[in-house]
Amino acid sequence: MKQWIDAVRTELGISVDVGIDTDAILDVARDAAHTIERPAAPVTTYLLGYAAAQGINVQEAAEKIARLASTWPAKE
Repeated sequence: MKQWIDAVRTELGISVDVGIDTDAILDVARDAAHTIERPAAPVTTYLLGYAAAQGINVQEAAEKIARLASTWPAKE
């Protein structure tokens, strides 16, 4: 996973100094895929990244998403 992340960073010109909370990202993806629907996972992780780019703490944003997912109505 680390090699993939480093390769993507290089390809996109993202500073190698940027920290990535892989666990938070994967947790958000899991919550969205299992609680909402599978296609929600990549969109939700994108929104998490966008929030991080706006300066929001990733862990706090991930916790907010987890809370939202936990209260989301069950799939029909």
